[in-house]
Amino acid sequence: MLSGCILDDERRSVDELVDEQTNAEFYALPSDLPAGDPGEIIKSKPIDSAPAGTRAWRVIYHSRDLAGADIPVSATVIVPDLPAPSGGRIVVAWAHPTTGAAQQCAPSLGKNPFLYVEGMDQLLADGYAVVSTDYAGMGVAGESSYLIGVTESNSVLDSVRAARLLPDISLSDRVLLWGHSQGGQAALFAAQRARQYAPELIVEAVAVAAPAADLTQLISDDISDLSGVSISSYAFAAYGTAYADRYPVAQLQAILTPAGVTATPQMAALCLLSQNKEIHAIADPLVGGYVTSDPGTTEPWKTLLTENSAGGSSIGIPIFVGQGLADTLVVPATTESYVSRICAAGEHVRFEKYSGVSHALAAFASLPDVIPWFAEVVAGDKGRSDC
Repeated sequence: MLSGCILDDERRSVDELVDEQTNAEFYALPSDLPAGDPGEIIKSKPIDSAPAGTRAWRVIYHSRDLAGADIPVSATVIVPDLPAPSGGRIVVAWAHPTTGAAQQCAPSLGKNPFLYVEGMDQLLADGYAVVSTDYAGMGVAGESSYLIGVTESNSVLDSVRAARLLPDISLSDRVLLWGHSQGGQAALFAAQRARQYAPELIVEAVAVAAPAADLTQLISDDISDLSGVSISSYAFAAYGTAYADRYPVAQLQAILTPAGVTATPQMAALCLLSQNKEIHAIADPLVGGYVTSDPGTTEPWKTLLTENSAGGSSIGIPIFVGQGLADTLVVPATTESYVSRICAAGEHVRFEKYSGVSHALAAFASLPDVIPWFAEVVAGDKGRSDC
């Protein structure tokens, strides 16, 4: 067994190098790309470095941005290398946490494109297909969609549509949504909008860990520390472009100090994980001097952050929320407030709190509860509600 593992590691290392050498060609698209329906595949290629016992692909597909424009988005798809059950495999759509907002920060561009898919091994072992979007603006060149709920959720739902179009793969129309942090916001928006945007998909449940659900409170909580400045730069840059048709650039930039205006595009061009030292070197001197006022209470940012906060419309399917009690980024009180609001709105919510768990480990800590909860939902049991 040990010999087999070593040989598979060697195989994957070689295949990862080949993947890296061909990625640039795969992600390059012509400037005159023909329009396509949401989820329509633009191109795909097998991932030869996929783990043993699986098959996987990189996919580029058509989606829609906030304004409804046709945009290309990239994703990965992975399935067990076994015959699919009758009716096809149920799809788990994974929405990843913040890795950055620039093109090169896409998870699918990594040597191991599955590295940040929390629970992938367990999900595959249970027979699910796992689809993971990069979000618009990452992987494939384009405008950032960071914390823009409509665009991100379209990317999530269209990734499932694209996966179901791959040849020689049998995927069901049944979908489970799973997201962490930024991905929690994307997954919740996908759950809210699925019936309207992708009515052919049967979204049965949504699970989130430390979700960026209430952006007005999240930005207010975090803007005065190093992590908050770093991550907020991604949002300020993305919103400045996405909402330029509604608000003059000068009005949007008024929330930033002169130093903040200069530093924001520099930080937004860096990846949170692989360039952490570089982005923090820019952000650190700005702590306490990045914004002119609280974006969560200052217009037009209050309006924009509220529009992109989850809970604006009914979800109507079982919801799982996991929250670490040692989280200093998405603080427990903010998640508790969100859960209280959606409970009051009549949602069916299971809420798990994990003592001593930080933001980074929230999804990992949630997995022992999420995996069996998914199985319950798939079997037709909504599970308990903590409302």
